[in-house]
Order: sequence, then structure tokens, then C-alpha cells
Amino acid sequence: MSEGYFHKLHRETPTRFWVNNPTTAEAAAAIEAGTEYCTTNPTYSIKMLQHPAMKEEAMTLLDQVASKESDDSLAASALQGQIVGKIMDVFAGVHRSSGGKKGWVSIQGDPEKEDDANEILREAEDNRKLATNYIAKVPVTKSGLKAISELASDSVPVIATEIMSLSQAVQVCEAYVDAVSGLKNPAPLYVTHITGIFDEQQAAWKRETGADIDDSILSAAGFLAGREQYRVLKERKYPVTMLGGGARGLHHFTDFVGADMHITINWAGTADKLIEQNPAIDGAFFRKFEPKVTEILMDKVPDFKAAWTEDGLSVDEYESFPPVVLFRSMFLKGWKDLKDVIRENRK
Repeated sequence: MSEGYFHKLHRETPTRFWVNNPTTAEAAAAIEAGTEYCTTNPTYSIKMLQHPAMKEEAMTLLDQVASKESDDSLAASALQGQIVGKIMDVFAGVHRSSGGKKGWVSIQGDPEKEDDANEILREAEDNRKLATNYIAKVPVTKSGLKAISELASDSVPVIATEIMSLSQAVQVCEAYVDAVSGLKNPAPLYVTHITGIFDEQQAAWKRETGADIDDSILSAAGFLAGREQYRVLKERKYPVTMLGGGARGLHHFTDFVGADMHITINWAGTADKLIEQNPAIDGAFFRKFEPKVTEILMDKVPDFKAAWTEDGLSVDEYESFPPVVLFRSMFLKGWKDLKDVIRENRK
């Protein structure tokens, strides 16, 4: 295979590409294109049940799970594990060849139970039995922070997700450092800023409030909030990797090119388009913004001010922060739809 966009990106920069919510065919194509990692989220199973290339196999797995588990929520979690397990198989070779350092495939548990650290840990324990390249994906909320600390101290790799603010990023890094203190080879932590969803929430806020702010300035909010997190995490030398997520456009990948961080994107409509367009690798992450852009955002956009400053949110406020609420609502809907399909299948 000739060198494509991601091969060139990985050769010339420290920026890395993860594939998000892929089919098995897309996962294989992504590996060929240069990725070494994969993320999924709680909407994954319902998407695969609706995907032309995956729905037959996914429905067979649903039948098997539903026949063994009478509780719809537990059946949904078990089905998620079974379907993601197929992707873990695709990435197993990457995991082996890297000596267990790459090839991770994430599972995020039942979003209806993510306010209970014990439930997060119970699901992670079940998912650890699926494959050695499993990585837990846990939201940075009050209960999630507790679960992440437990997992890290038990040498379980973790993706910390639903991060929309500097406060969340710093808190999870501090929790991780404390948890792995004394461990010789701690499992990795990936700290995920959800750029696109942050921008989506701000666009909705402007529509709802009629706020007087130029779209070109407002659209920089998610990127600038993420770049501030990156600056602080690097300055403090936390032993973590920053991961970008929630992309809603190609710019949510290309804006971060050049940074020593990873970004997860869908294959269809994003990764495949970047390969097709083959944009210049120009270190966009380090471009300069006029100071007045940040000043205007701080002055006019409450969520940006809360996200930008380290004391902008307390731990108790993470779960109710509007961009987090928006992101979580997508997962809750996907999980409800999944349970509805399971329930209908039982009939």
C-alpha cells in the first residue's frame, strides 16, 4: 500500500489517529491506513444493529445474549461486549506486535449506571475477560473519578472521557498520579477532550439565547479549550496522553495536527475523507490566535469561561455541565434504543 495521509501524518508528527465506532471491515481498513487504536461508545451496538454490513451478525449475537440474560440492561451490556469483541479480534495482532502497548479497543459501560462507581467497576471487570486489548472508557464525573482511580491502581488501561473542561482534565490526571504511585509499569491513561460536542453545545446555546457573538469566534471555543488543557497537562508533565474526541467535522482532527496527542474519528465521513483529500500537514495546532478571541469567549460564553479556568467547575458540577449533558444524552438515547430492540426481540 502506498503512503497515505495518516502514514505521512504519523511519520512527520507525534499526532496519532484512532478509529471510532467502526464495523469490522472499517477497523481493518483503518489499520491498513495507519491506525493502531480504536474507541467505541454506548451507541455502538445500536449502530451496528442498524448497519447494513453488520446487522445480521449483530442480531445473531443479540438473540444469543437475550436468550441467556432476562434483564434488558444486563443484556445490553453483554451484547455491547460481544459486538465490540469482534473489533478486539481485528486489533489483536496490533496489540501482540506492540508488546501490549497498542491495539487498545475501548468499551464504555451502561450510561444509565455511570453515576455509580461500583457499577462502572463491575462492568469493567466483566469486560476485562473479553480480551487483553480491552481498555476501559470512563466519564470524568464524581463517580467516574473514583472508578478511574481504582482501575488505574489495578493496572487497567483507561480512557477518561466526557471531558469538557480544564478542571476535569487536571482532576483526572491528579487522581491517576496518586493511583499509580509506586507501580513499576502503570497502565496508560488517555485524557479525552470532546471538542466537537463542546462546539455543538455552544452553537445550540447561541440559537437558544440569541447571544451576540460572531460564529467564527464561537467556533474556536472547543479547540481553544482543548489547547489550554494540552498546555497545562504538558507544563505539569502529567504521565498521560491527551486524546481528542467527539469530532463533528474534519477540522476537529486537522486543527490538532502537530500536537503530541491522539484524536479519535469515525471512519466513514471523516477518516476516509481525510485520506481522499490528503490535506497539508502544517502543524495547525500551534497557529496563533488573536488574544481578543479568547477574551471575547471568556466575556460572552459562560461555558467557555467555566471550561477555560481550572477552578471553573467543581467536581460536583461536572455531570451537570451543559456540554457533558448533551454528550451523555446521546448515549442515553442510544442505550434506550438498544434496550427497546432487545425487548422487542424477546416478544
